[in-house]
Amino acid sequence: MAKGIKEVDIFRDTHVRYLGYANEVGEAFRSIVGKNLVRLSYAVAIGYVLADSSHKAAVVYQQDASSNRIKQVALSASDTLIWQGFASVIIPGLTINRLCYAVQLAQKKLNNKKFKSPWVSVAVGLASIPFIIRPIDLLVEDGMNHTYRQWVGYSPNKVPD
Repeated sequence: MAKGIKEVDIFRDTHVRYLGYANEVGEAFRSIVGKNLVRLSYAVAIGYVLADSSHKAAVVYQQDASSNRIKQVALSASDTLIWQGFASVIIPGLTINRLCYAVQLAQKKLNNKKFKSPWVSVAVGLASIPFIIRPIDLLVEDGMNHTYRQWVGYSPNKVPD
C-alpha cells in the first residue's frame, strides 16, 4: 500500500458492514414475522462475521512471512471473530430485542389504540439501529483492548515483524 493511502477494509469501512446488523433487523421485526425469518437474519449476520474473520486471517497469512505466521493468523482470526461476534451480533441483537420488548410492554399500558400497533416496536427498533452502531463498536473495541488483546499480546493494527 502506498504511503499516506489508507487501505479500505471492505468489512468495516463499507456498506458491507451492515450485513453484520441483519440480525438487528430480524429482532426489530420479531413481533410480526416468523421465527425462521429471525433465524435467517442471524445466519446472515454470522456469515458476515465468519467472512470477515476468514478474510483477516487470509490477509495476515499472505503478509506475514515470519516464523510466527500461524500464530499471527490464529490471533487475527480469533480477534476478529470475538470482536465481530460481540459488536455485530450479540450486543446489538440483545439491545434491539430488549428495546422492542420494552416498547411492547409500554404499549400494553397505553390506552391509545394507535400506539398499540406491532409496527410501533418495529419502527422504534429499526430507527435505533443507526444510533447504536458506533457506541457498541467503541465499547467492544475498548473491551477487547483491556481484556483479550492484553491477555494474548495482540494488536490488530500492528504490522507483523
